[in-house]
Amino acid sequence: MALKIDPSLHPPATRAPAGAPQGAQERGAPSATDFRQFAALRRGAAANDPNTLREVARQFESIFTKMMLDSMRSASFGDPMFGSDQVDMYQGMMDDQLAVQLSQGKGLGLADMLIRQLSHGAAGAGAAMPVKEDGGTAGSATPEQQQKFIDEMLPHATAAAHELGVDARAIVAQAALETGWGTSKPADASGNSQNFFGIKAGAGWRGPSVASDTTEYVAGEAGSERARFRAYGSLAENVADYVRVLREPRYSAALGTSSDVQAFANALQRGGYATDPDYARKLVATFEKVAARQSIAAAAPADVKRFKSADAAPISPQELSNG
Repeated sequence: MALKIDPSLHPPATRAPAGAPQGAQERGAPSATDFRQFAALRRGAAANDPNTLREVARQFESIFTKMMLDSMRSASFGDPMFGSDQVDMYQGMMDDQLAVQLSQGKGLGLADMLIRQLSHGAAGAGAAMPVKEDGGTAGSATPEQQQKFIDEMLPHATAAAHELGVDARAIVAQAALETGWGTSKPADASGNSQNFFGIKAGAGWRGPSVASDTTEYVAGEAGSERARFRAYGSLAENVADYVRVLREPRYSAALGTSSDVQAFANALQRGGYATDPDYARKLVATFEKVAARQSIAAAAPADVKRFKSADAAPISPQELSNG
């Protein structure tokens, strides 16, 4: 009895066009029998390539999937009439490739969980990956840490809110969402960036910056990449720059929204502030947590610097951070 194997589970190896990076030449279509992938992973790990983490997580998910398939095979009695060692060998090869295929794309979700765990560990070791907390969950910060963050941020946010015409607690909520309540700001070996709003250092930025891993979404799928973020000398300096960024025309719909936090969040998402397709919902949910702890946005105290109202033209597109 001939064993039929679905050819779609064994895609032929492909090579990238001439001139493509070496890693692209070697990866091609995923194959369980292409051991060159592991050599590419070793090189990526040695070069601290952030994309290597995702690929390693996928490989782990593939191994776990293969273990589940093996458990299911061993639980069956097999075919006593047509079974043979050769059939078992080809069945195992097919399961290997099936496990690789199932781990591609979003996979089973195990790879994403592993990435989150490893990313948090890297941040604690000094790699500092910005963590955007899902506003629909409790997050990693304790209630005491959340209150401390609100108390520290609110006076500066209130000063910014006067200039932008928004609820100061919405600004606090955005900073909490971008940094996990202040627990994870962009940083590298040169130090902490004091960047509470995830503002990136674009081509027009002339100030100091740090290189840090971050999560970005492409076609709705989360992925890890390394990016440069603006660095500041203080929280006040960061908030002042945040005001300048939000005065750019593409965020104009967010200004003057007053207590309508949903309108503020929607305008930021439409303007492309973040690539997360669920950014507006997370921001509103985080605002509700802030509002539960701070029912009234306090007036800015005298020792907090007020920003000069900008009647001049907005900053140029070359100075934008998040676009």
